[in-house]
Amino acid sequence: MDRLIIKGAKLIFEKGICEGLDLVCDKVSGKIVQICPVAQVQEGDEVLDAGGAYLSAGFIDIHLHGGGGHDFMDGTQDAFLGAARIHATHGTTAMVPTTLTCTDEELLRTFEVFRKAKANNADGARLLGLHLEGPYFSPAQSGAQDPSYLKKPAPESYLPILDASQDILRWSVAPELEGALEFGDELAKRGILASVAHTDAVYEQVVEASRHGYSHFTHLYCAMSSVTRRNAFRRAGAVEAAYLLDDTTVEIIADGVHLPAPLLQFVYRFKGPDKIALCTDSMRAAGMPDGQYLLGSLEKGQMVIVEDGVAKLPDRSAFAGSVATADRLVRTMVSMAGVPLEDAVKMMTLTPARIMHLDSQMGSLEAGKNADLVIFDKDINVLYTIIAAKTIYQSNRQA
Repeated sequence: MDRLIIKGAKLIFEKGICEGLDLVCDKVSGKIVQICPVAQVQEGDEVLDAGGAYLSAGFIDIHLHGGGGHDFMDGTQDAFLGAARIHATHGTTAMVPTTLTCTDEELLRTFEVFRKAKANNADGARLLGLHLEGPYFSPAQSGAQDPSYLKKPAPESYLPILDASQDILRWSVAPELEGALEFGDELAKRGILASVAHTDAVYEQVVEASRHGYSHFTHLYCAMSSVTRRNAFRRAGAVEAAYLLDDTTVEIIADGVHLPAPLLQFVYRFKGPDKIALCTDSMRAAGMPDGQYLLGSLEKGQMVIVEDGVAKLPDRSAFAGSVATADRLVRTMVSMAGVPLEDAVKMMTLTPARIMHLDSQMGSLEAGKNADLVIFDKDINVLYTIIAAKTIYQSNRQA
């Protein structure tokens, strides 16, 4: 036999946590094959005793820019592979690398490098596909994105980009821009997730965009319009649309800094764990000490300051991505927002898998799904990260 059997764990399912069950994985297929009270160990089986720690599906990060000193805009395979390795040590088993606003030439180079890195990725989180963040953003909500590259979506701009890669899974856009609705239709036709982001739209514009494929909200609250007064009248914004459009999903940077505890609790209460994905939005300083780092490529990136575990623009006027890792997000939702562990895990596993239409393959402990797993202690410290039934990270900590 060529199996991995995990015993002695508290298994986190969609609806709750169960003890007294063994999880059996096939190393050849890399799939979960059985969850049962007592698995019969046979010759050749690898047995992992979790020692009473928690076992869940691996964490899925659908929005991140890098980590471990690497940025996906560096234009090297090592950037993708290095970031995939460092995030795997924090429980991430699958990720959607994200680009920044840049030239078309940089974007096309990133596509080529990503394809090669994905093929050569042997010991890091799975590279699922790409998330393009920009350049179709509101100048008033550009945040840490370089405003010199911002523009309106036009077919002559986006069609060559779309045709250049089959790896684009999602694209974040300000839907109020001229041409954005037609762009949403094109993304929907190609099966690419259209997401509302870096937007100054009023509520009615977002509602209209939802009819053109925009079904998700990128880092809710961050670089996003809320209630404003326009010509003396109060107008609801994109944030309010996210709550009132029941069929939409959102992602939040739950590092405890981008959103304080009351907002984390508010999002959880009114959208619920089925509609919320936790994302790191991490830049190259994730998993690194405080200091100065470049956001974006080594050639054209802008300097940011990381202090007290937060990335900021040099003038400290805005955050510049985050330095969070997936385990920190889960920990924050439990300890700061008071969310039940199974729901916090769901927002880092099954819900992002569903948003990306990958839940038939990953996101929960079920026979037939990928044996992408994370074992962690009561404080959400990662003990083991397992991808395709192969242990790629083991901590020195004890459960």
